[in-house]
Amino acid sequence: MKELIPNEILLGCAKQMLAEGHTVTLRVAGYSMRPLLEHRRDSVVLAAAEGCKLHDVVLAEIEPDHYVLHRVVALQGENVTLMGDGNLYGCEHCLRGDVVGVVTNFLRRGNDYGCDNRLVRCYVAVWLRMRTIRRWLLLGYRIQLKMGKLISGKKENLS
Repeated sequence: MKELIPNEILLGCAKQMLAEGHTVTLRVAGYSMRPLLEHRRDSVVLAAAEGCKLHDVVLAEIEPDHYVLHRVVALQGENVTLMGDGNLYGCEHCLRGDVVGVVTNFLRRGNDYGCDNRLVRCYVAVWLRMRTIRRWLLLGYRIQLKMGKLISGKKENLS
Protein backbone atom coordinates (compact mmCIF):
# COMPACT_ATOMS: atom_id res chain seq x y z
CA MET A 1 0.00 0.00 0.00
CA LYS A 2 1.35 3.41 -0.99
CA GLU A 3 1.67 5.95 1.75
CA LEU A 4 1.34 9.59 0.81
CA ILE A 5 3.64 12.09 2.45
CA PRO A 6 1.95 15.39 3.31
CA ASN A 7 2.95 18.23 0.97
CA GLU A 8 4.32 20.44 3.73
CA ILE A 9 6.79 17.69 4.72
CA LEU A 10 7.70 16.55 1.20
CA LEU A 11 8.07 20.05 -0.21
CA GLY A 12 9.92 21.23 2.89
CA CYS A 13 12.48 18.48 2.23
CA ALA A 14 12.61 19.43 -1.45
CA LYS A 15 13.23 23.05 -0.44
CA GLN A 16 16.16 21.98 1.73
CA MET A 17 17.65 19.78 -1.01
CA LEU A 18 17.35 22.58 -3.57
CA ALA A 19 19.05 24.99 -1.17
CA GLU A 20 21.92 22.48 -0.89
CA GLY A 21 22.35 22.54 -4.69
CA HIS A 22 20.61 19.29 -5.59
CA THR A 23 17.96 18.87 -8.27
CA VAL A 24 14.61 17.41 -7.25
CA THR A 25 12.05 15.48 -9.31
CA LEU A 26 8.47 15.71 -8.11
CA ARG A 27 5.26 14.14 -9.37
CA VAL A 28 2.64 16.81 -9.95
CA ALA A 29 -0.45 16.76 -7.70
CA GLY A 30 -3.31 19.04 -8.66
CA TYR A 31 -4.95 20.38 -11.77
CA SER A 32 -3.84 24.02 -11.82
CA MET A 33 -1.14 23.46 -14.48
CA ARG A 34 -3.39 21.71 -16.98
CA PRO A 35 -3.03 21.09 -19.86
CA LEU A 36 0.78 21.19 -19.61
CA LEU A 37 0.97 18.95 -16.55
CA GLU A 38 -1.56 16.30 -15.56
CA HIS A 39 -2.37 15.35 -11.96
CA ARG A 40 -0.34 12.34 -10.72
CA ARG A 41 0.79 11.48 -14.26
CA ASP A 42 3.52 14.01 -14.99
CA SER A 43 6.59 15.14 -13.09
CA VAL A 44 8.91 18.13 -13.04
CA VAL A 45 12.63 18.49 -12.41
CA LEU A 46 13.46 21.47 -10.21
CA ALA A 47 16.75 23.29 -9.71
CA ALA A 48 17.65 25.93 -7.15
CA ALA A 49 16.00 29.29 -7.81
CA GLU A 50 18.98 31.47 -8.57
CA GLY A 51 16.72 33.96 -10.29
CA CYS A 52 13.37 33.36 -11.88
CA LYS A 53 12.32 34.93 -15.16
CA LEU A 54 8.98 35.87 -16.62
CA HIS A 55 7.07 32.73 -17.78
CA ASP A 56 9.23 30.30 -15.76
CA VAL A 57 7.35 27.58 -13.89
CA VAL A 58 8.45 27.77 -10.26
CA LEU A 59 7.84 26.15 -6.90
CA ALA A 60 7.09 28.94 -4.45
CA GLU A 61 6.22 29.01 -0.77
CA ILE A 62 3.38 31.54 -0.79
CA GLU A 63 2.63 31.08 2.92
CA PRO A 64 4.53 29.10 5.56
CA ASP A 65 4.37 25.42 4.49
CA HIS A 66 2.01 26.24 1.58
CA TYR A 67 3.64 25.68 -1.81
CA VAL A 68 2.42 26.11 -5.39
CA LEU A 69 3.91 25.08 -8.71
CA HIS A 70 2.79 27.86 -11.05
CA ARG A 71 3.99 30.06 -13.88
CA VAL A 72 5.50 33.50 -13.28
CA VAL A 73 3.15 35.94 -15.02
CA ALA A 74 4.56 39.22 -13.67
CA LEU A 75 7.72 40.48 -11.99
CA GLN A 76 7.99 43.89 -10.33
CA GLY A 77 11.15 44.41 -8.34
CA GLU A 78 11.08 41.77 -5.60
CA ASN A 79 7.37 40.97 -6.16
CA VAL A 80 6.40 37.87 -8.13
CA THR A 81 2.91 37.12 -9.47
CA LEU A 82 2.08 33.47 -10.18
CA MET A 83 -0.78 31.80 -12.02
CA GLY A 84 -1.40 28.18 -12.97
CA ASP A 85 -1.83 27.44 -16.67
CA GLY A 86 -5.16 25.80 -15.86
CA ASN A 87 -6.45 28.70 -13.78
CA LEU A 88 -8.93 31.06 -15.37
CA TYR A 89 -8.52 33.78 -12.77
CA GLY A 90 -6.83 34.30 -9.45
CA CYS A 91 -3.13 34.73 -8.89
CA GLU A 92 -0.73 34.12 -6.05
CA HIS A 93 1.80 36.68 -4.94
CA CYS A 94 5.15 36.19 -3.26
CA LEU A 95 8.62 37.66 -3.09
CA ARG A 96 11.55 36.47 -5.17
CA GLY A 97 13.03 35.02 -1.98
CA ASP A 98 9.94 32.78 -1.62
CA VAL A 99 10.69 31.04 -4.93
CA VAL A 100 12.17 27.71 -3.87
CA GLY A 101 12.96 26.19 -7.26
CA VAL A 102 12.65 26.66 -11.00
CA VAL A 103 11.46 23.89 -13.32
CA THR A 104 14.18 22.82 -15.76
CA ASN A 105 12.39 19.83 -17.31
CA PHE A 106 8.85 18.54 -17.75
CA LEU A 107 8.36 14.75 -17.70
CA ARG A 108 5.13 14.15 -19.64
CA ARG A 109 3.89 10.67 -20.49
CA GLY A 110 7.43 9.32 -20.24
CA ASN A 111 8.97 12.04 -22.43
CA ASP A 112 11.50 14.55 -21.10
CA TYR A 113 11.07 18.12 -22.32
CA GLY A 114 13.60 20.74 -21.29
CA CYS A 115 12.26 24.24 -20.73
CA ASP A 116 14.35 25.44 -23.66
CA ASN A 117 12.67 22.89 -25.97
CA ARG A 118 11.09 24.55 -29.02
CA LEU A 119 7.76 22.76 -28.45
CA VAL A 120 7.61 23.96 -24.83
CA ARG A 121 8.48 27.55 -25.79
CA CYS A 122 5.79 27.47 -28.51
CA TYR A 123 3.21 26.13 -26.02
CA VAL A 124 4.02 28.93 -23.57
CA ALA A 125 3.80 31.64 -26.23
CA VAL A 126 0.48 30.38 -27.60
CA TRP A 127 -1.13 29.48 -24.25
CA LEU A 128 -0.39 32.83 -22.66
CA ARG A 129 -1.96 34.66 -25.60
CA MET A 130 -5.15 32.57 -25.40
CA ARG A 131 -6.18 33.67 -21.93
CA THR A 132 -9.55 34.99 -23.10
CA ILE A 133 -10.60 31.63 -24.57
CA ARG A 134 -8.85 29.39 -22.01
CA ARG A 135 -12.16 28.44 -20.40
CA TRP A 136 -13.32 26.79 -23.62
CA LEU A 137 -9.98 25.18 -24.36
CA LEU A 138 -9.84 23.66 -20.87
CA LEU A 139 -13.44 22.44 -21.20
CA GLY A 140 -12.53 20.72 -24.47
CA TYR A 141 -9.46 19.20 -22.83
CA ARG A 142 -11.51 17.81 -19.92
CA ILE A 143 -14.09 16.35 -22.32
CA GLN A 144 -11.32 14.74 -24.36
CA LEU A 145 -9.84 13.19 -21.18
CA LYS A 146 -13.23 11.79 -20.11
CA MET A 147 -13.96 10.42 -23.58
CA GLY A 148 -10.54 8.75 -23.63
CA LYS A 149 -11.27 7.09 -20.28
CA LEU A 150 -14.70 5.94 -21.46
CA ILE A 151 -13.29 4.48 -24.68
CA SER A 152 -10.38 2.71 -22.93
CA GLY A 153 -12.84 1.34 -20.34
CA LYS A 154 -15.05 -0.11 -23.10
CA LYS A 155 -12.00 -1.69 -24.78
CA GLU A 156 -11.03 -3.38 -21.50
CA ASN A 157 -14.58 -4.71 -21.05
CA LEU A 158 -14.49 -6.24 -24.55
CA SER A 159 -11.25 -8.12 -23.85
